[in-house]
Amino acid sequence: MAEIIQLWEFQAARRRAAHRNREEQSLERAIAIMRENLTVAATNLCEAPAAAQNELLDRIEQLTALIRYGMRMMGDIAGNSDGGGPGEAGARSNR
Repeated sequence: MAEIIQLWEFQAARRRAAHRNREEQSLERAIAIMRENLTVAATNLCEAPAAAQNELLDRIEQLTALIRYGMRMMGDIAGNSDGGGPGEAGARSNR
C-alpha cells in the first residue's frame, strides 16, 4: 500500500513541476514580447513629435512596470521549486 501512495505522490510532484515549467515558459515569452514592444516604443519616442511623446512615455512606463512584475512572478515560480509557498520569495526580499 505504501508503494502505491509513494507512486501517487511522485506522479503528483511531476504534474506540479510540469505545470510550473509551462507557467515559466509562458511568462518568459510574455516578457520577451513586452521587451520588444518597449524597444519599439523607445525608438518611436526618439522620432516622435512633442505632442505624441507623453503617450509614448506612458506606454514605456506601463511596459516597464509590467516587465518588472513579470520578472517578480518568474522569481516566485523559481523560488517555489523548493516547495515554498507563493509569497515566500517576496517575503525574503523584504527582509
